[in-house]
Amino acid sequence: MREFLLPKKITASQNTENAETLLVKKDMQIGLAEKNTARFSADGYIILDFGKEICGGVRILTFAANNIAVRIRFGESLSECCAELGGEKNATNDHSLRDFTVNLQNYSDMTFGQTGFRFVRLDFFGAVAVKSVFAESRILRKSPIYVYGGQDETVKKIFDAAKRTVDLCASSGYLWDGIKRDRLVWIGDMHPEMLALTTLYGRSPILERSLDFVKKQTPLPAWMNNIAMYSMWWIIILSDYFDETGCRDFVIKQLSYMKELVKLLDSTVDEKGDFEYPGYLIDWPTHETKDEIVGVRVLMILAAKKAIKILEDFGDNTDYAESLLEKASRGSLAAEKQKQIIALKYLATGSLTDDEYEKLILGGAEGVSTFMSYYILNAIASRDETAAIKIMKDYYGAMLDKGATTFWEDFDISWIENSCRIDEFPKDGEKDIHGDFGKYCYKGFRHSLCHGWSAGVIKFIKEHCEVSANIIHN
Repeated sequence: MREFLLPKKITASQNTENAETLLVKKDMQIGLAEKNTARFSADGYIILDFGKEICGGVRILTFAANNIAVRIRFGESLSECCAELGGEKNATNDHSLRDFTVNLQNYSDMTFGQTGFRFVRLDFFGAVAVKSVFAESRILRKSPIYVYGGQDETVKKIFDAAKRTVDLCASSGYLWDGIKRDRLVWIGDMHPEMLALTTLYGRSPILERSLDFVKKQTPLPAWMNNIAMYSMWWIIILSDYFDETGCRDFVIKQLSYMKELVKLLDSTVDEKGDFEYPGYLIDWPTHETKDEIVGVRVLMILAAKKAIKILEDFGDNTDYAESLLEKASRGSLAAEKQKQIIALKYLATGSLTDDEYEKLILGGAEGVSTFMSYYILNAIASRDETAAIKIMKDYYGAMLDKGATTFWEDFDISWIENSCRIDEFPKDGEKDIHGDFGKYCYKGFRHSLCHGWSAGVIKFIKEHCEVSANIIHN
């Protein structure tokens, strides 16, 4: 569904007259006799804040512009929409253009851009009169079967932001990882999105289309998205999606591929339980840590168990899946300190030692990641639900306190110290919460502030934050 949003605020402007008219609702049609326009001279600019994360572009209704150029910069943060490409805190045009120059014409109605943003900066190279600037956004609009029904305002805000996150990432017909940069079907990142979508809406054609798309893109013996762990996640997602929705017709179409994939995985593990892959990845915060290989083993065990379950449900042979499980279980599952790996181990085995639990709660929200938040919180809740809810509120609430309207690719709770909000410029001595943090592929402004994997918290809210679940029967 498309929605058109007026800006909520003018953050800054220069060489402009009557700019406030851009905040006023008018007919969404350009005319020959427009009298209430915003006027910009050469070297004029304006920064518009649309109030929340958007997936789309800007629709500019121009009254007067004789082929005048305008530079359009989109930003998920205020700082990003003012950054220069080519080195300023890793500002990029990767995957979707967010910084480009176009020409405006007299009596025109044109839409520019297709990215993730909240802020837009327009720099004019000549005299222009503009009637309106709308954000044109795509978002999934579907009647939910679940909404948070409790009284806790922080939990409600977390639920609403997580829902907007996954609704934006599911707006294209396929399930995207992120709407600014990662407009791809990354299957290894999709499990939390699946949890969110099935909790909100039940069966999801968008998810099914995405699972099928990656399967078709990955003829065996290739690994999905070129990462072996992502092929393991595909099995886990398929099995859990079936448990959530009972979609037998969809699973039947995937069984042949899944059985061959399990056979392939079994062939990669020797009798000692050792394995070697071209690369390893559980999530970025645990990448290249001592616990990463343990995480891969735990994920393999989980995939094998899920494969056994789904094959038994459909009356199929489980020999290769059982062999994979037996061999993978021969190695150590002891994680040194990474909360994500401990939580995955709990998900795979259902067991949590006292020492592991103490590591999970050490430092509260420290060491939590957006992708793995559901698993960490769920493992903690198995011992202490109140503690888990507090950590969720501390972690996700900190993003909200920094101006988030959707949740991010990654977030380290340590970033909040002496850093600005995303709707503010950093003051002297302050860190830029968007531009000054991140690592690996998400350094600085390349960091996605609307990433679907962060929405798994929706399922945690339903399972642990309701006095009684508010289920809507359609």
